[in-house]
Amino acid sequence: MQHVGSYYAASANAHEPWPELQESIQCDVCIIGGGFTGLSSALFLTEAGYDVVVLEAAKIGFGASGRNGGQVVNSYSRDVDVIEQRYGKDVAKMLGSMMFEGAEIIRDRIDRYAIACDYRPGGIFAALNQRQMGHLRSQKTNWARYGNHDLELLDERGIRREIATDRYVGGLLDKRGGHLHPLNLALGEAEAIRRHGGRIYEQSAALDVKYGTPHRVKTAKGEVSATFVIFAGNAYLPAQLEPRLSRKSMPCGSQIITTEPLSRDQALGLLPNNHCVEDCNYLLDYFRLTADNRLLYGGGVVYGAREPDDIEALIRPKLLRTFPQLKDVKISHRWSGNFLLTLSRMPQFGQIEKNAFFMQGDSGHGVTCTHLSGKLIAEVLRGQAERFDAFAKLPHLPFPGGRRFKVPLTAMGAVWYALRDRLGV
Repeated sequence: MQHVGSYYAASANAHEPWPELQESIQCDVCIIGGGFTGLSSALFLTEAGYDVVVLEAAKIGFGASGRNGGQVVNSYSRDVDVIEQRYGKDVAKMLGSMMFEGAEIIRDRIDRYAIACDYRPGGIFAALNQRQMGHLRSQKTNWARYGNHDLELLDERGIRREIATDRYVGGLLDKRGGHLHPLNLALGEAEAIRRHGGRIYEQSAALDVKYGTPHRVKTAKGEVSATFVIFAGNAYLPAQLEPRLSRKSMPCGSQIITTEPLSRDQALGLLPNNHCVEDCNYLLDYFRLTADNRLLYGGGVVYGAREPDDIEALIRPKLLRTFPQLKDVKISHRWSGNFLLTLSRMPQFGQIEKNAFFMQGDSGHGVTCTHLSGKLIAEVLRGQAERFDAFAKLPHLPFPGGRRFKVPLTAMGAVWYALRDRLGV
């Protein structure tokens, strides 16, 4: 399998290919999945001296890691105030202390390994009504409690200076957020893993895992014997490979389009400070400029990861509601990708067998959470499990309706929240 026909695949950095596994090999750690979760884990572990093998079923960054909106968004899909209400102050304090760490890890990786991925600082949460604006005021207070003071509330005049639209009543600028080319970040991290002696195999899907001492992971043409196994496939992990991981999560699709290149004046006329933007709706829209001055725009969720028949027909009307001045601009790329949703909207970490771990379900906040999870699993293998366990102890709740009805029931719930967003209540 090759990368989908996305803007990212069309503009990916040149790189040396990785081979297919065609023999039986041994290592300390076998990681299943070559997206950000697997790459972050592998890079932290190879830096610490572990012998690591990454098995990727298709190409590095094939899944959500190479297809997403490219936004570096802090915190989790449920913010620290919700975490405190649900799980208590001690849990909120521990998770809150980590909620800006993923973005710091990304910036460190880019600097340390000179990864060319078009990173630009600054992300805006845009409010469509006063209820959402009130939430952003609370978010600013909550984030400041946990050390992020690089935040600026934007009133209606302020948001219009940042975004050339009259849709928003205000916003919150997070100067510790930002945006980048995610596939090039993934490819750069893979090269760093290779530099540290890690082995990566593409077109090498894990077909079966036999737990034991050592664990054995079989592919079509080879086998890996490893002391530790890490499941890092998220929405692209086959359910049959480890059914226990699919029972309490659900793949969901998101769609993105990019315009043809705009002139520099056109592009900066839309987003003068080149910040990325996501709105505050339950089913949110997100957009940003690319390095070659295209507008990249995504939005909506398809529960159950069904591929839409016409992505442009879904997303272009959203783009034009925000920027009607682009009505004559052509669309150059359109694609879909899946992320893994949990009922709580919190990541699921844990140990499924002795020396076999998993991290999954970042629920739309995967760019930053995956980089944090790689650091935490490396801490576990070095005997420091406290921070990993703070996530692992969160309840992993099943979706209502079981396998058969969880998709339609979740979609029905989303309709209710979308209606609330439209009514501003």
